[in-house]
Amino acid sequence: MDELTKVEQQLKARIAESDAPRTVLRAPELRALYAGMGSVPPAERAAYGKRINELKQQLTQAAARREDELSQEALAPIDVTAPMDYNTPRPPLLPASQGSIHPLMQEIERISDIFYRMGFAAEESREIDDQFHMFESLNFPKGHPARDDYDTFMTVETDAQGDRLIAPAHTSTMQNRVLTTYRHNLDAGEAIAAIVPDRVFRNEDLDARHEHTFYQVEGVYVARGVNVGNLIATLQEFLQSYYGKQLDVRVNPFYFPFTEPSFEFALSCPFCEGKDPSCKVCSGEGWVELIGCGLIHPNVLRAANIDPDTYTGFAFGCGIDRLVMMKYGIEDVRHFESGKLDFLRQFA
Repeated sequence: MDELTKVEQQLKARIAESDAPRTVLRAPELRALYAGMGSVPPAERAAYGKRINELKQQLTQAAARREDELSQEALAPIDVTAPMDYNTPRPPLLPASQGSIHPLMQEIERISDIFYRMGFAAEESREIDDQFHMFESLNFPKGHPARDDYDTFMTVETDAQGDRLIAPAHTSTMQNRVLTTYRHNLDAGEAIAAIVPDRVFRNEDLDARHEHTFYQVEGVYVARGVNVGNLIATLQEFLQSYYGKQLDVRVNPFYFPFTEPSFEFALSCPFCEGKDPSCKVCSGEGWVELIGCGLIHPNVLRAANIDPDTYTGFAFGCGIDRLVMMKYGIEDVRHFESGKLDFLRQFA
């Protein structure tokens, strides 16, 4: 067997097994045949060159046939919508000990459980809402000066009335929906009782007590003969169940357009008890504002087609982040959104 025949057999076998057959056409063995023509006697060079060219054509045809074979093979479909490369091995999963439920989510479950046992249903809020539910349904008519006090995040999109959509600044945006959804309870002689724990957004200056993104729980209760005593008793029961002890609570008159009368609940500062003027949590006042509340304004009931002469109710809104801060002695609300593992591992 001469050298050319030997190379022919090797390269054809290589093409038959290759997934990229045309790369074999650049094999060093083939280039060596061309380079060796200088050592061939002059009388034999023409025939030798002809054999090399014929071999090159045969290899090219063999490579083309191999490409056709490869194109006929069934390939696994590729999901172009997948968030990762489906065609590569998945990375090993982290041990389960490396993750845990976020502390705010843990506390939302505890808060919801307390209110479940008190007879409240739970509803979800929205992260984009319209101005009717943010303002008009809560006794903020167009042009009302109090609307300027809400530093809301506005979107460029608008609703059917041409008003810009917003990221809710409070879970009170759900009051009208809750009252409307559960209005049939009143006809059946039952109360409307629901909470809305969810995320809200405000254009705030960030410090130890304020974040632009945080969580609130809204509470609504409507029935015949509801009064301020029912409101205070409900909140006291909730706070004592949540903290598991008696608490110093201060109730002051306040103003909210959607409640009348309105009140503000405050807890005594667990860090300084009012003795440290430089306290980051209470600013040296000794009290931390925690819950805004009051009896639902008649206009809010009317907006949900509920007769305020027949039914009364109360509503309250509470910052969940601050509840958790008071419970665990967390001095800075910004820890919750920081993603710091040394902080999160304390709740694992």
